[in-house]
Amino acid sequence: MDRNTLVQQGQEALEAGDAVKALGLFKKAQQAGDFSAEIEILIAESLEEAGKLKEAVQSLQKAVEMNPADIDSRYSIGDLLFELNKFEAAQEMYQQITTEFPEESDAWVSSGLVHFHQERIDNAVECYEKALQLSPDSIFAMNSLGDAYFAQGDVERAFSTFHAVIDLDPEDPQAYYNLAEMFCDADELDKAEKACSEALKLDPGFAYAYLTLGNIYLDRDDNSQALHNFQEFLLHENSPAAEDIRAEVAAVVDGLKAELNL
Repeated sequence: MDRNTLVQQGQEALEAGDAVKALGLFKKAQQAGDFSAEIEILIAESLEEAGKLKEAVQSLQKAVEMNPADIDSRYSIGDLLFELNKFEAAQEMYQQITTEFPEESDAWVSSGLVHFHQERIDNAVECYEKALQLSPDSIFAMNSLGDAYFAQGDVERAFSTFHAVIDLDPEDPQAYYNLAEMFCDADELDKAEKACSEALKLDPGFAYAYLTLGNIYLDRDDNSQALHNFQEFLLHENSPAAEDIRAEVAAVVDGLKAELNL
């Protein structure tokens, strides 16, 4: 089987959700002499889908060595390191991008997310504002900045920022979800439910919108609807980084099934 056929079959397997088969086909293409950045990226995608994040990082690093101008692979490395809780290493990768490619606003946002996760909110805001200087219409930066304002207790600025995102891009599900979280915090569950529903209309696979809806229905003692939404969360959220929250939700699902005699 020639290289092109192996790659094509590997891509088809990956699209079909068979990461193990895809990985085998891409490695066969590599053994046939195709030690290219393209193959390393495909191998990395397969490894990530198979939950082998450390190995995926290694393949992406090889891809970058072969093609130093490949910014996308650098972002992917940073994102995977973040998912692996290797925050300082992720930060170094994002900073490397901002140093070598200073106009890359998304790298500033990603760097800010690392600060945010480690509760360095002021540093995060600085990164988001830098990103918006470079790309004033960056939805990614605006949503992240709204989150930071909310974390600082500035509810009014957070609210207006998320609405500014919706004005700029009415089809952005993240802004609706962010509003839902704010409404939940204020115990305005009807508004939170509506915002989650808007997010899911735009992105039916938005896992955390299902999780929030599940919690809303749980607060209302609507166990049937809570169960449905928690199950949808488990169906759509398969990231290794979400293992702990998945375990918690699975336990709640088991308890709800018992209560409902299912």
